[in-house]
Amino acid sequence: MNIKHYLLVMSVSLSALSAQAGADTFLYNDERFADLQMLRYQVHGFDQLSLRQKELIYYLSEAALCGRDILWDQNGRYNLRIRQLLETIYTDYKGNRKSKDFQAFVTYLKRVWFSNGIHHHYGCEKFQPGFSEDFLRKAIKSIDPAKIPFDTEELFPVIFDPKVMPKRTNQADGEDLVQTSAANYYGAGVTQAEAEDFYLKMKEAAPDPAHPVMFGMNSRLIKENGELKEKVWRSGGLYGAAIDRIIYWLQKAKTVAENAKQAAVLDKLIEYYQTGDLHTFDAYTILWVQETAGIVDFTNGFTESYGDPLGMKASWEGFANFKDMAATERTKKLSNNAQWFEDHSPVDSRFKKENCKGITAKVIVAAILGGDLYPSTAIGINLPNSNWVRAEHGSKSVTIGNLTDAYNKAAHGNGFQEEFVIDEQTRQLIDKYGDVCDDLHTDLHECLGHGSGKLLPGVDADSLKAYGSAIEEARADLFGLYYIADPKLIELGLTPDAEAYKSQYYTYMMNGLMTQLVRIEPGNDIEEAHMRNRALIAHWVLKHATAVPNGSVTVPEGSPEGKPAVELVKRDGKTFVQVNNYPALRALFGQLLAEIQRIKSEGDFEGARRLIETYGVKVDAELHREILSRYQALNLAPYKGFINPEYIVERDANGTITDIRVTYGEAYDHQMLRYSRDYRTLPFINE
Repeated sequence: MNIKHYLLVMSVSLSALSAQAGADTFLYNDERFADLQMLRYQVHGFDQLSLRQKELIYYLSEAALCGRDILWDQNGRYNLRIRQLLETIYTDYKGNRKSKDFQAFVTYLKRVWFSNGIHHHYGCEKFQPGFSEDFLRKAIKSIDPAKIPFDTEELFPVIFDPKVMPKRTNQADGEDLVQTSAANYYGAGVTQAEAEDFYLKMKEAAPDPAHPVMFGMNSRLIKENGELKEKVWRSGGLYGAAIDRIIYWLQKAKTVAENAKQAAVLDKLIEYYQTGDLHTFDAYTILWVQETAGIVDFTNGFTESYGDPLGMKASWEGFANFKDMAATERTKKLSNNAQWFEDHSPVDSRFKKENCKGITAKVIVAAILGGDLYPSTAIGINLPNSNWVRAEHGSKSVTIGNLTDAYNKAAHGNGFQEEFVIDEQTRQLIDKYGDVCDDLHTDLHECLGHGSGKLLPGVDADSLKAYGSAIEEARADLFGLYYIADPKLIELGLTPDAEAYKSQYYTYMMNGLMTQLVRIEPGNDIEEAHMRNRALIAHWVLKHATAVPNGSVTVPEGSPEGKPAVELVKRDGKTFVQVNNYPALRALFGQLLAEIQRIKSEGDFEGARRLIETYGVKVDAELHREILSRYQALNLAPYKGFINPEYIVERDANGTITDIRVTYGEAYDHQMLRYSRDYRTLPFINE
């Protein structure tokens, strides 16, 4: 369960790269285009690892890159063909490369690279090219046809017609979410009702309802001769060519595993890839959760379900990392006290875990990002997603320290706070405590938030359907918001004083009510799960933030002059968030957490629908226009992503690995073209 926080990063020139390459931490702005900014991250501490650990990371990194084509195909059935066409034009075009059409073509290609397809990675709307159809036809004629061995004509409406495949993942209430989504998780003719009924029957027929597999997680559901059937993603099945390459590198990783348990984890993952059996997947995740001794760790496989409009089928991702030993002391304090936090949660006791098992947390150093974690990535992860595995065996939570550190350092001094934070006193509060509290909220969200609570007996984990992801993210965010203000964190040495939490409360409300709107096109609703979660929380709190009891919500008294706990105010014609009573905000976060946990635990679909559609979807058009105008004046990119480092293997005369070095500086376009060349694993059409 990934939390992709909204972070803004200043520009840093590439010329700094060679000058600062030896620094302990660095951040480089390599390139900016459209609404995107490319950054670099340092794999600090890699040189201090043993050769065996370096080799393990290298093999896991290769496995993380070999599934790239899977995600592209999952994001849309035409993506691999379009990528090949665009890249061939980019490298072979002999026309005027300085023309307006070609420059627009380059921007379009870079956006497609970033999003692993033709739809925006976050908003899910289809990109509209800034070049003409005529330009593309002439460009195709100018290149070697042998390099594009497929019909290009059928790609034109997919690229240019805004009515064809307009949304990768549609979440609009009342529409057939399967038939109106371009994501390639369902075959032609399959409807939402058919898909939901298909998997409901599978669940009802399951022999062990207390330990259900995650039905549909690793397959495409198609209709063949009028009958629904699954095409499983496995060796010998759909995506088999890519999976076999992944298996190859996992097998090499197994030979240098740090311990027997780690080797067993890799062995079980290989077995799962070979069979596609979801019971084997559960066995793998249990082993993975239990392996905590190793320094090196990874995720590899079909993991998160945000890309599926029904929230069941998982996108492919790969990730290699190693533990930041010093920073992990912070997260260990949380995981060691997990039961205390569960017991003192403001939710109904019926929904609390009596015994928090196997919850581990650590801060890690990202070594490679792949699949759905690249180039845009999470900064915190909590897995596995299976409710019963989490309840009986625990979970692993990570905060990706080298990425959060890069984001935090880059955000300072970019003008954002001066434009959107209400006054100097609040800005000083954020400057003093913001970085610490951002990391801590991520820790609380991943380690304790996702790991908290339980479903009531007989409740289907998928009962919230399309609203499940947003509700789950809201639940984890609220857990973090509620506890970041708790004196327990001061006692544990995680926050410096009783004022620190206010920085997180202010920036969270500002983001949910205002600044995340820069990621929305004018006239659009909010559809991405994390954005819905933040909007839901912020708007619900704003609605109920009166200084006196309001219905079922009771806010502590003490707001100055009877003002609401939080409000939107105007200063010199600009809108700002003003917090009048921080303790009251905590009470509101706690009450909303109690309601959302109830919805989750009882499987209350209508309750989830009501909350999200009321508070998490609609956008105030006038406020939206204002925020976009103010943000545009700052000349900042609302989305950031990372260029991966490159690992150089050194060998002796006998071919034995003697060292592995990490290098930086590869250009964005070079990396994307190299990945398409070296990690192309699938045919252009995967039926």
